[in-house]
Amino acid sequence: MESRLTLMAVHAHPDDECLSTGGVLARYAAEGVRTVLVTCTNGEQGDGPGGVKPGDPGHDAAEVAERRLAELRASADHLGIEHVELLGYRDSGMAGWSTNDHTDAFANVSVESAAARLTELMARYRPQVVVTYDETGGSGYGHPDHVQAHRVAVAAVNGGGVPDKLYYTAIPRAAIANMAATLRESGIDLGFEPDDDFGTPDELVNAIVDVSAYVDRKLKALEAHASQGENIFPLRMPPQAQQQMFSHEAFTRVQSRVKTPAHEDDLFTGLR
Repeated sequence: MESRLTLMAVHAHPDDECLSTGGVLARYAAEGVRTVLVTCTNGEQGDGPGGVKPGDPGHDAAEVAERRLAELRASADHLGIEHVELLGYRDSGMAGWSTNDHTDAFANVSVESAAARLTELMARYRPQVVVTYDETGGSGYGHPDHVQAHRVAVAAVNGGGVPDKLYYTAIPRAAIANMAATLRESGIDLGFEPDDDFGTPDELVNAIVDVSAYVDRKLKALEAHASQGENIFPLRMPPQAQQQMFSHEAFTRVQSRVKTPAHEDDLFTGLR
């Protein structure tokens, strides 16, 4: 494959590509960077037609997966993602669900075997930059598949030796506080008050990328995941809050083979 600047994002489910990395995927694609999305599961434990929940009568896991993968393709088109790679593992469901115990659930797959498959993709695409979640699955989220995606991505990066830089997605605590204040002012009830320790400590955030020009694309990508709309709270936020929330994406730089400043505004700093 030709040598180009390449960004690879490793995510757990269809729709995960949007919130934390939709902006950078769209921005870098528009700049001519090769963008590669690796989605680890098929999203079987999402909502079915009519909002039928997993475990309820009428929930068909295979049908849900088929629909969610179609939505993923539509989302990728909106974001301009050049390559979508599906690992095809079974969605484990939220932490504590009985589906966590399924033999084929992604959370129960050998990290080594999944990492070997991801290493092959890294060898093919040669990404200089890889983005995934932190060890909590993304700012404390804790979803078993997100945690597993982290383990698999880190194992592949460390075992394959391809990427120059590895980042974890981040939600700065300061940004969470500002967003909560904006929503309160708009009369929107979050349904909970974020704890002081919710999100990524601000001092661990060392890359913030301006993606304000791509907010519309990000929203369209989110809307493409219509079957999960009930679970995508940002789509119900007022436009000014959406703009505030989606204009920048934050990351923690974990590894870098190139010299970088303490704070970056471009994931490819030192590589251009």
